[in-house]
Amino acid sequence: MQGTRSITTLSEHACFGGVQGFYQHDSDETGTPMKFGVFTPPQAKQGAVPVLFYLAGLTCNEETFATKAGAQRMAAEHGLMLVTPDTSPRATGIAGADAAWDFGTAAGFYLDATEAPWQANWRMGSYVTRELRALVLEHFEARDDRVGLFGHSMGGHGALTLALNNPGLYQSVSAFAPIAAPMQCPWGVKAFSGYLGSDRHAWARHDATELVKAGARVPPLLIDQGLADKFLAEQLHPDLFEAACLAAGQPLTLRRHAGFDHGYYFIATFIADHIAHHARCLHAA
Repeated sequence: MQGTRSITTLSEHACFGGVQGFYQHDSDETGTPMKFGVFTPPQAKQGAVPVLFYLAGLTCNEETFATKAGAQRMAAEHGLMLVTPDTSPRATGIAGADAAWDFGTAAGFYLDATEAPWQANWRMGSYVTRELRALVLEHFEARDDRVGLFGHSMGGHGALTLALNNPGLYQSVSAFAPIAAPMQCPWGVKAFSGYLGSDRHAWARHDATELVKAGARVPPLLIDQGLADKFLAEQLHPDLFEAACLAAGQPLTLRRHAGFDHGYYFIATFIADHIAHHARCLHAA
């Protein structure tokens, strides 16, 4: 692999005619080594292909989706590259970074922190939208004009807010069980208070429901939500996001599924629909 910004190959595995690889680089944004996964589909042997970034949820890392979702087969069929970043910087030496499962390590919330001691390293918004994107485009056969974004839970929040805050950067967007109104749930209040301080106007710039109300728009959205999800009532609030989209005219397909919980069995069941959704948008872009 060529490029001015070096990456280290940790492992590569033949997979559905392509390659599932895991890599590491020294990040300028986070000031730490960062790991990420890339599934390169077989079509990339003939030239650059559309690329789809997946943002994982709390406690997860760059391997979680790649090993649990079963997405590679569909991505290979549709000719889509899959990129899976880690969920936060790690080994920063910050006191308390590992004290809670829903804040700090593995809980980056895909934003740039403004509060001490997090602001120097916790820059996952810029990392995903700028640094990792540029790195993938430099080292892999990925198209810079056909890029999609999706995620799960905290990563679903990230997919929605990063797309809403960066008009035109992503040509397709979807989410599984996103934290859709983080200003109104314990996870969001905890993360925003710690990373962004007490200014709720700053919080609103990272809340998908508030962003839609304020006029932000993205391509037509697909969201899947399990009705047996133990976090649905207290943490996720897709109904609030749905109402905001309806009032604002933001196209949204929100599908609710009886019996499904918050985990990767749910994601694996509906991953084919999401890959197909992104393929339609990205191949038509």
